[in-house]
Amino acid sequence: MQFTHYGGEAALLAMDLVNATATGAPFTPASLEPLLAARGTARRSLTLAEAAEVEAWSHRLAPCFGPQDPRLRREAVNGLLAEAASKPYITVHDGHAPHLHYADPALGPVAHIRAVTAAALAHVICFAGPSRLGTCARARCGLAFVDTSRNGRRAYCSVRCANNDAVARHRRRGTD
Repeated sequence: MQFTHYGGEAALLAMDLVNATATGAPFTPASLEPLLAARGTARRSLTLAEAAEVEAWSHRLAPCFGPQDPRLRREAVNGLLAEAASKPYITVHDGHAPHLHYADPALGPVAHIRAVTAAALAHVICFAGPSRLGTCARARCGLAFVDTSRNGRRAYCSVRCANNDAVARHRRRGTD
């Protein structure tokens, strides 16, 4: 499955933020910088206060990945869209084709992160399906994932978790 930049990288940024929250470590500018840069969202270093705002936002993103019916997932994303209150606009820069930006750069990096992650989750739900947002089926994991597979039936955050779960099921069958 192919996603646009906002439907792909920004949705993966939302996933990364949720998973970073799961570690329990507080967000810092230093911990967020590589995460944001990896998803093409780094504009400048965040302040400690901005990192705390991004951490609070990541807690708001988490329910969008949890196991729930499609209606509740849509409502959760609609709440994020309302909170982000972005005003998309068409831009051309750096020789790129016209494309959408979801937040005015003057509003700062936190507004940008809120706008692009909320828009990306909405994009995934509308154009790929709400089941493309999930949490790992392995009992001791629970990390969030965006299912970019062709058939859309992913149940684990990684191949490692899928393999570990398969081995655990095999061992349980062997002891019965």
